[in-house]
Amino acid sequence: MTKQNKFIVFLLCGIALLLVPLLLQGLGNAWVRIVNIALLYTMLSLGLNIVVGYAGLLDLGYVAFFAVGSYLYALLASPHLVEEFPAIAAMLPHGMHTSIWLVLPLALVVAAGFGVLLGIPVLKLRGDYLAIVTLGFGEIIRIFLNNLDYPYNITNGPKGVNQIDPIHFFGVDLSEPVHWFGFEVASVSLYYYVFLAAVIVTVIICQRLEDSRIGRAWMAIREDETAAKAMGLNVRNLKLLAFGMGASFGGVSGSLFAAFQGFVSPESYSLMESVMIVAMVVLGGLGHLPGVVLGAMLLASLPEVLRYVAGPLQQMTDGRLDAAILRQLFIALAMIIIMLLRPRGLWPSPEHGKADPEPADKITPLSAQENPPGIDFPADAVPGNTKLRQDAVNP
Repeated sequence: MTKQNKFIVFLLCGIALLLVPLLLQGLGNAWVRIVNIALLYTMLSLGLNIVVGYAGLLDLGYVAFFAVGSYLYALLASPHLVEEFPAIAAMLPHGMHTSIWLVLPLALVVAAGFGVLLGIPVLKLRGDYLAIVTLGFGEIIRIFLNNLDYPYNITNGPKGVNQIDPIHFFGVDLSEPVHWFGFEVASVSLYYYVFLAAVIVTVIICQRLEDSRIGRAWMAIREDETAAKAMGLNVRNLKLLAFGMGASFGGVSGSLFAAFQGFVSPESYSLMESVMIVAMVVLGGLGHLPGVVLGAMLLASLPEVLRYVAGPLQQMTDGRLDAAILRQLFIALAMIIIMLLRPRGLWPSPEHGKADPEPADKITPLSAQENPPGIDFPADAVPGNTKLRQDAVNP
């Protein structure tokens, strides 16, 4: 494909992405909201792909970094802390309304710090043991958020934090619809463009990381950690960097999620969420960015789409079948069928470093080769020259 054709393809894809929310608005804002949630899960999957896909470290507690970013913005952009702590109310009489653009870099750094803290005690763990420890880390964060309402009410416990400020972009409140040239753009459509920009930036960063020396070092660790260490790679620092980089994307996605929802609670960060994010990466294709994006979009939107299938089935059985259970059943069946048909994922990465098999008609028979392998020649023979070859001696 020539550069001109690539440019045309990218231009058409960009126009299509810009028109998606405007077209879905006609079917209802709920469809745009589904796409928005799918974009947030795409960011999470891209971040987890750094840890699982590139470095080969199975992380089942990734949702903890999502929770850290969400609660960081929720506490800094809501009246909760001002209402609970008189000292903060005295310092900030007009309330705490920190801009999302100031919280995003902070969420990135804080989540990366939590990722490094997780990575330090698990440096020597692999496989199932690493998965169990990271799973426990995710549950510890959720339990902390669920119980940090006593003796000091920091997270408001299971009741969660509400009245979170929406995103403001150049004075435009994204929680309110905007009218452009007589056409109304809904609030969820405005959030779509912010999330789309965040996903594009994430994809660019991940692509640059994959092609960098750090990315190749991660893949070397994934293939054979012992060999990577023998080649002089600092495996410890590279693992910590993978945990930190992957966690940073989770923190940013969590802050955007809190601003979009306007409410956060610990039940949004359960173990099932971590399992779903891992499933998105594996289903799409480990270590392959297009596959990860495809897997995240499918698995994030499939449960909502299946509502329209499970609902009529529940009505047909007079309510004897639960729609929620049917949805989970359909999702499980879809995942099983896909993994049976495509065991390496829907869009797996090409196998680098493996030569294509040579066609049989191009393979020279051993008898026709001038210097067959496994033959030793006397010292006066000239390899490659059959005219000067004397009696060959088999080893």
